[in-house]
Amino acid sequence: MTDPARVRRFAERIRELVASALRKQVKDPRLGMVTITDTRLTADLREATVYYTVYGDPAERAATAAALESAKGLLRSIVGRRLGLRFAPTLTFVLDQVPEHAERIEELIAAARDADAAVQRIAARANYAGDPQPYRTEETIDSDSGLGGEER
Repeated sequence: MTDPARVRRFAERIRELVASALRKQVKDPRLGMVTITDTRLTADLREATVYYTVYGDPAERAATAAALESAKGLLRSIVGRRLGLRFAPTLTFVLDQVPEHAERIEELIAAARDADAAVQRIAARANYAGDPQPYRTEETIDSDSGLGGEER
């Protein structure tokens, strides 16, 4: 059984090593402005999934994905040497969808905010359907002849 804290430490270290190697050692011109956002490591420390984001259009994302695939062997050997594990984990690169999801959530929040503002404008002009005060007050109880006060 592997300690989950140990797995998290190794995953964080793999994230740091891959980011550093991409910045300093991988000289592929297809590699765009890439950011390593997260790394998930299996409990047996054999497979690592590296999540990344790329600044740019879909063509730059595709080129960066190809560059990461071609540099996978180099990155795996760097990670294996630095971690000192018996087996270097295999690396799988996955484009992180968090920025797109965050943008979609922002759009939904803005639409909800606009809808709330429209409801507020309609409510500001609204009038009561019946009497402004449909419930009995103490004034009406006192004015009724047999219903109010101390005559019960």
